[in-house]
Amino acid sequence: MSTAPPPSGVSPDTAGGPVAGGEDSAIAKLFAVLLAGEYAAFYRLIDESRMAPDVHSRIAIARMAASEIGHFDVLAEQVAARGIDPTGAVERYRSVFDQYHQVTTPKTWYESLVKAYVGDGLAADFYRELADVLPDEARQVVREVMSETVSSRFAREQVRAAVEADPGLRSPLVLWGRRLLGEAVTHAQWVLAAEDEVTDLLFAGSASLQGVASFFDTIAEEHTKRMTDLGLA
Repeated sequence: MSTAPPPSGVSPDTAGGPVAGGEDSAIAKLFAVLLAGEYAAFYRLIDESRMAPDVHSRIAIARMAASEIGHFDVLAEQVAARGIDPTGAVERYRSVFDQYHQVTTPKTWYESLVKAYVGDGLAADFYRELADVLPDEARQVVREVMSETVSSRFAREQVRAAVEADPGLRSPLVLWGRRLLGEAVTHAQWVLAAEDEVTDLLFAGSASLQGVASFFDTIAEEHTKRMTDLGLA
């Protein structure tokens, strides 16, 4: 995990508050967080695609980035409908995502592929774990924007092939995968600590600390399965 100090929380609320209170307000903030995440993921994929060794790889990463911006547009429409300015929402939460990407900047093409595949999978895990606690409309939106993309399978196939060809890649990439998970959990916890409404929405009905801990334990288990899929057991 990173030794860098946590950010002071999310930025001051420049987005304009949700019109409604209660559950609607919590859902609006959840969508605003996801919106900032899609924004950060899109630009990070573009930056990291520069390491791609060939045209085929660049096209695959471009497709992943296109999926992210498509998800961004869906979420932007949702937060705007709930009285939040999408640009303001990105400004409010981007520091947490920017710091995550700064401390997980890949040094090699294969580290970049592992990060893309793991990040896509963590988003899908997030949806699966939280779908049952969201109302139907919000569940459909989250399903659309947090599902795994077909393009991420390209990353899995390339990493598996590379590790089979050069087993010496395995250990460094295993450590890299652990770091990605640790940083993702840490930064997600910072967001939850800053937004009580979102935490209450996602973990209502269980003791708060126990519910959060159980959630992250499950995410870690799914991450282990995904690393196995990459040939990085």
